[in-house]
Amino acid sequence: MQAGEILLKAKELHGHICPNLALGVRASLIAMEKLGVSRTEDYTISEDVIAIVETNNCFSDGVQVATGCTFGNNSLVYHDIGKNAFTLVRRSDWRAVRVYVDFDEVTRRYFDGKAMELFERVIVRREEEEELMGEFRQIWEEIGWKLLEADDVFRVHEVEVPRLEKAPIFESVRCERCGELVMGTRVKDGLCPSCMGEFNAVIGRGIVRFSNGRYEEME
Repeated sequence: MQAGEILLKAKELHGHICPNLALGVRASLIAMEKLGVSRTEDYTISEDVIAIVETNNCFSDGVQVATGCTFGNNSLVYHDIGKNAFTLVRRSDWRAVRVYVDFDEVTRRYFDGKAMELFERVIVRREEEEELMGEFRQIWEEIGWKLLEADDVFRVHEVEVPRLEKAPIFESVRCERCGELVMGTRVKDGLCPSCMGEFNAVIGRGIVRFSNGRYEEME
């Protein structure tokens, strides 16, 4: 599958084409070439390739589509770091390649004054006028397609990562209050996390603790 086809597939998941989505696709293609792997159904079943993402923004959607490593097939690991970067790991020899995006360079090379103005108005200030949103989407998609060919904004190097077990299978048990099945390792005093009202969650700002009916910063 060509890069453009992958970006269009990523759009189906993400909802639109934008710079960070394209950067996630491009970074993935770079890492996959370095490791000599391609997106196949076999390794997403056997967890032979692992992607470790360092952000939960648009970039990671590009990584999931391009590599085939997702949360659901247990081949995607989330490190709550907040960088546009990811590491691709080949489990057969535990060789790993990390690709980091320098977004200052992205901005300097690919964003003009109009793009920055629209970013400030639409993303930062949340202005949602229809005409403004249409102009923003058009420019954002144009930049995304340009970045799909970029090589000048990435830092690529091999790294060492700790060995990671393949996803284990845990017994499910019924919560004594709601009666729903839940992974046994999540049960405490017979109750699931929902009924206890306490669990970790990934939201826009990263990993937080849900407790007492609200999202709180992790201690």
